[in-house]
Amino acid sequence: MTDFPTIARYAVIGNPIAHSRSPDIHQLFAAQTQRTLEYDKILAEPDEFSTVMPAFFEQGGLGLNVTVPFKQEAYVLSQILSARAAAAGAVNTLWLQNGLLHGCNTDGIGLVRDLNRLDAQLDGAQVLLVGAGGAARGVLQPLLEAGCAHIHIVNRTERRAHELREGWLSALADHGLPSTHFDEHALSAGSLLSAGTGSWDIVINATASSLQGQAPELPPDIYRPDSLAYDMVYGPEDTPFMRVARIHGAARCADGLGMLIEQAAESFYLWHGLRPDTQATLETMRATWSAART
Repeated sequence: MTDFPTIARYAVIGNPIAHSRSPDIHQLFAAQTQRTLEYDKILAEPDEFSTVMPAFFEQGGLGLNVTVPFKQEAYVLSQILSARAAAAGAVNTLWLQNGLLHGCNTDGIGLVRDLNRLDAQLDGAQVLLVGAGGAARGVLQPLLEAGCAHIHIVNRTERRAHELREGWLSALADHGLPSTHFDEHALSAGSLLSAGTGSWDIVINATASSLQGQAPELPPDIYRPDSLAYDMVYGPEDTPFMRVARIHGAARCADGLGMLIEQAAESFYLWHGLRPDTQATLETMRATWSAART
């Protein structure tokens, strides 16, 4: 007979993983909701996910968050996909239910909720989405469902921006997902320079450029007067993307810590049926960073 842990066990799996703040966030959620749980970091080699992930559940694990580079593999291995995961083509939240592996993607809803927190006007918004990887794909449907009028995807390699647009539209058709909130003309694609063909209410950096200390090479005159520049990367200081956006005229800038917390809260809800206080969690995380700098 296998002895499973008596404390509910959760984790995040990725590579790299040492930098992850997910354990801190989920422990804050657990304290708020008076739950006792373990939440660990699991480092897996690129070819190990298909063995490490099932072993986690076989050993009594209850829920798993998935980060780079395993979100697409988690999508393939999931037996039951949510509509959000099907549209995103990626999974960041896994759990077992009735013996079947369920997969969901909470990234997009996390972004939308953080943009709402920032009082960004999504209904009718003109949005520039920088990047054509999994992070960008995961937010397309939630942004359009929130009422964004147009999303223009740009990427350093223009071909990848067009492939993302076409692949995402095909996924909607393949999975029979509803598209009543938008049509294909609400989504366009092009090079980084094509960002200069319009002006944007919200500019979202879905690349990892800030982690390399750089900002995407966007034209300078792309920000509307009340625009928001949003970087999915987060940290205790303004990111390179945020600094350049301010110089180029963005009225407001924000990093992705709020998105991280909101997507974690949605995962927490899927696992526990409880919604934590994300604003309190965000304030605690910011205060922790501020104290560390003094």
